[in-house]
Amino acid sequence: MSNSHPLRPLASVSEIDHIHLLSEQLGALVLGEEYSDVTFIVEGKRFPAHRVILAARCHYFRALLYGGMKESQPQAEVCLEETRAEAFSMLLNYLYTGRASLSSAREEVLLDFLGLAHRYGLQPLEDSTSEFLRTILHTNNVCLVFDVASLYSLSALSAACCAYMDRHAPEVLNSDGFLSLSKTALLTVVSRDSFATSEKEIFQALCRWCRQHEEGADTQEVMSAVRLPLMTLTEMLNVVRPSGLLSPDDLLDAIKTRSESRNMDLNYRGMLIPEENIATMKYGAQVVKGELKSALLDGDTQNYDLDHGFSRHPIEEDGRAGIQVKLGQPFIINHMRLLLWDRDSRSYSYYIEVSMDELDWVRVVDHSKYLCRSWQNLYFTPRVCRYVRIVGTHNTVNKVFHLVAFECMFTNHPFTLENGLVVPSENVATIASCASVVEGVSRSRNALLNGDTRNYDWDSGYTCHQLGSGAIVIQLAQPYSIGSLRLLLWDCDERSYSYYIEVSTNQQQWTKVVDRTRVACRSWQTLKFDKQPASFIRIVGTHNTANEVFHCVHFECPAQLNAEVNEGSPGLNSSDSGSAPQQPRPQRPSRTHSLLPSQPSSTSSSSSQSHP
Repeated sequence: MSNSHPLRPLASVSEIDHIHLLSEQLGALVLGEEYSDVTFIVEGKRFPAHRVILAARCHYFRALLYGGMKESQPQAEVCLEETRAEAFSMLLNYLYTGRASLSSAREEVLLDFLGLAHRYGLQPLEDSTSEFLRTILHTNNVCLVFDVASLYSLSALSAACCAYMDRHAPEVLNSDGFLSLSKTALLTVVSRDSFATSEKEIFQALCRWCRQHEEGADTQEVMSAVRLPLMTLTEMLNVVRPSGLLSPDDLLDAIKTRSESRNMDLNYRGMLIPEENIATMKYGAQVVKGELKSALLDGDTQNYDLDHGFSRHPIEEDGRAGIQVKLGQPFIINHMRLLLWDRDSRSYSYYIEVSMDELDWVRVVDHSKYLCRSWQNLYFTPRVCRYVRIVGTHNTVNKVFHLVAFECMFTNHPFTLENGLVVPSENVATIASCASVVEGVSRSRNALLNGDTRNYDWDSGYTCHQLGSGAIVIQLAQPYSIGSLRLLLWDCDERSYSYYIEVSTNQQQWTKVVDRTRVACRSWQTLKFDKQPASFIRIVGTHNTANEVFHCVHFECPAQLNAEVNEGSPGLNSSDSGSAPQQPRPQRPSRTHSLLPSQPSSTSSSSSQSHP
């Protein structure tokens, strides 16, 4: 049968892949005297090899065997110091075949093998071996692996070891491996805020390490890692003092710090579990204060109404009420998410505090003077805490604060704060971010925020208001610090508009951030100004060259400048406007349509809409 049949896939016959044969046939040469021209001597054992194969696979051996030194002479013998025979045998097999069986090797051999990969610059092999070691970490080997990872500056493997030790700190402290740590690795481990266990256990483990190493010069440096103010007076007097490893002055300084400092200013340790909600029953969290406690941590963010699915507390002037969550243990957190009850248009104000002892509280989020609704994405400087309380201060409908869901965690996601408010980098004026249009006329309530900048015409796809009456108002879910906005003004013909924009956090006091009342503006508007706290943005049209209605197709905050420059958009000047993207203009309908708007029935979003 002809291989040129028109229906036969060319790939099935045109590419030959016999790599497995190559690997097997070269592998047959490993440790064979036949054709070998160099011999390595490792721990008294002889390893015949083929210099051309080694040189082709490894820069180190290329330089060693063809660099003009004595090792480059035919039939040379090369003695390798500080190398283990078993690990070197594995390395030779890898260089000849591209394969290595890590699961069948003993742990100490694996670490030697990793060391050879690092020494000889075999980066893919080093990465693969490190990845395998991360999967087999346990209490008895993690310290040894961490020491090696630190020695070779293997950041991913070091981080995996630290994460494991953080989660199993008491067991690690009592392991034989802990006593074998180098001083540098030891200090790295116990100096971490996330190495979360009692200070007494850390002190006792460091005492054992010092006795094992008997290096007097290092004792003071090692013992300085103990956070004495976190220990009780009884522990300092009955455990630390008899050891003789810390001076009386050290103990007196710790007692002074403990007595004169705020509790929350002490350098606490806490469990670190990145990117995972730890306010769950899985991690031992429970609601200890508030009404209808069971609903808050059940993970259900869909099934709630007027009667169930939320926790609550009465809003009182003295702020003594609140909803309080006790975490399963001290955790390091920097991010919370709340779901405020949002089955109608009400808004809430609140603040959040954290504590270790329920006596000293630190406020990490203060939205007590801002109006907020629905999902709240909150960030703050990392804190170790055991208790969190959410205190509602205002509800636009009644005197009760309703909370549907609460999450807290530590996140590595980058964030920027200014005066306690998040400075967003992505557009937060979206339906997904729980923003809404609270004033303005449109066929679709949130057409302004749906992200569609292409499908609009004479009849739909925009939000408007009558000039001289009302405005377009967008409410963000929470207050942000914003310094830019972007609008798309309706531009299916050559008309131009004038307008101004104000921002507010409570719908009472407004700050004007953009004034385009004396400028003819059309199409895309990219607007920059000094950052302002804002949860409401009010767009007020003042002029339209075609009729008495102001029309806006799209709104975003902050401005997202990730497209091509829109050429020739009047009304964009360099003082507060950046580049704007070129968007395809909607086609003008072939029919003739009145440019006079019908009178809007109200200033709130409704099904009626005025035509441009």
